[in-house]
Amino acid sequence: MKKRSDEQDGERDSSYGIGDLLGLGSQSVRKNYYPALQERIEELEQERNRYKWLFENALHGIFQANLRGGFLACNPAMARICGYDSPEALKNGVIRLREQLFCSASEFDAIRQELLDYGSLSARETRFQRADRTPVQVAVTLLRRPDLGPEVVEAFVADITERVLARQKLEQLNATLERRVEERTEALQNANVGLRYQIEEREKVERELVVAMEAAKEAIRSKDKYLAAASHDLLQPLNAARLMISALQDSSLPEQEARMVQQVHRALEGAEDLLADLLDISKLDQQAMKPDLVYTDVAALARALGEEFEAVAANAGLGFRVRTVPAVVRTDQRMLTRIVRNLLSNAFRYTRKGGVVLALRQRRDQLRIEVWDTGVGIEAAKLRDIFTEFHQLLPQGTGGRQGVGLGLAIVERMVRVLGYSIDVASRPGRGSRFVLTLPLDQAGSSPVPAPGATLPGHAEGFEGLPVLVIDNEPAVLESLQVLLERWGCDVVTAGSKAEALAKMASGARVPAVILADYHLDQELTGYDAIHAVRRHLGQDIPAAVITADRSDDTRRLLRAQYLPILNKPVKPNRLRALITSLITPSSTL
Repeated sequence: MKKRSDEQDGERDSSYGIGDLLGLGSQSVRKNYYPALQERIEELEQERNRYKWLFENALHGIFQANLRGGFLACNPAMARICGYDSPEALKNGVIRLREQLFCSASEFDAIRQELLDYGSLSARETRFQRADRTPVQVAVTLLRRPDLGPEVVEAFVADITERVLARQKLEQLNATLERRVEERTEALQNANVGLRYQIEEREKVERELVVAMEAAKEAIRSKDKYLAAASHDLLQPLNAARLMISALQDSSLPEQEARMVQQVHRALEGAEDLLADLLDISKLDQQAMKPDLVYTDVAALARALGEEFEAVAANAGLGFRVRTVPAVVRTDQRMLTRIVRNLLSNAFRYTRKGGVVLALRQRRDQLRIEVWDTGVGIEAAKLRDIFTEFHQLLPQGTGGRQGVGLGLAIVERMVRVLGYSIDVASRPGRGSRFVLTLPLDQAGSSPVPAPGATLPGHAEGFEGLPVLVIDNEPAVLESLQVLLERWGCDVVTAGSKAEALAKMASGARVPAVILADYHLDQELTGYDAIHAVRRHLGQDIPAAVITADRSDDTRRLLRAQYLPILNKPVKPNRLRALITSLITPSSTL
């Protein structure tokens, strides 16, 4: 007979409690398994938090609901889709899915029946009601959860409003395309009726092409007008700023302020160059820039450009020489000046030490304009690439004043318009040589001065020189006055022709020079104002027009009136040279 103690021991051997199953049946076992259990509990908690984070931050709506009632749980995305501020607001606001969530009760009934029959449905497109009772297109995936209740479901909801709109638009486009295809098919069938109908159709197409061409020409003219107006509006404030900065540069400023003024000057110079380049590229590409050929003293032109770039060379610490020979050519002086100026600018931009040379050489009946530099040079494989738009020899940030790569592109196009040729030779690290070749004038006549040319030489100061400035832009007027007064000029300003005449009538000093903007108020021009002042005073006072209008028509008109032109933004050295030429007739070309 077994003892009770034996029976109890046997029972303990043959059965285990929950503590034994979890590893907690004895103190020693509990000590062994408790850390593992605690670690597992922490992992489960982390997993729970991860799923909770996904639930709350999901882009799509997620909810659990009873089909016979409302929401049991939902995430913030679901609330946003339905137009509620929070999941709690959605749960409290929608207590009956059938009447308050679904736009169509019959659609709800169909979905409910499908869930009861099959247990799930995927990406069903339907419409929900938002809080403001407006519909929202959604795609809903539903899963029935009988373990949680007979009609408990869980769902994923995506807002497909944009997809539905895109699909509708595509359907409309397809319908339109089909209609067009049908119309074109019918037209082709009708075209086969007879030769006469084909001829009539061809004539109709030709008429439409003529209309389209006229429309295209009108669009180009409108674009040119817009470009001219936009350039004028952009160049006016740049001109005022440039003149103010030039006046500040002539002032005695502390070192830090002077450096800041110099930085602003460089930024304005870059903006001006870019705008001018874009305007010229646009006109050249549209073949709207036509050469205006006049006899030009190229030696004088070269000397004038040499004086213009002397300051550039001095600031960069570079040597600069100009070598000329007597030469007269019949050319567009403005375009030739721009070509040589761009070549010089390019040379100085990529030369860090050494110098630049501008040389004229005569070879039989041809004139060679050469620009040499000791700059970075160009690889042979890239020699032709430099004439393409937005191409730069050096990447940004490698030193030197960087442009945007339009200067040589403008050179290549202007050379082509003038019928000249340009060659380049270069050695990396040693420098480059650009050679512009143009025919010499065979008539041997003396050069005819072209109004508006950059003139050589300038005075060191204009102390007491009376100057009348006429411009309808107050900022430009003030800037010119400040700059000229710093040069010693006695400046009288006027915003219109009438104001200029009034000041002359009131006893203002008779000007030695008149500087007038071209476009004034009330559709008047600077030429009108200059002519009126000259007639009032009874004197042929030297005058020039300063304008942002770079059109060929304006240039020809003013040249016919023997009025020099200075384009805005005004560079102080060119303005000084212009005034010098006006008060020193013997210095003209």
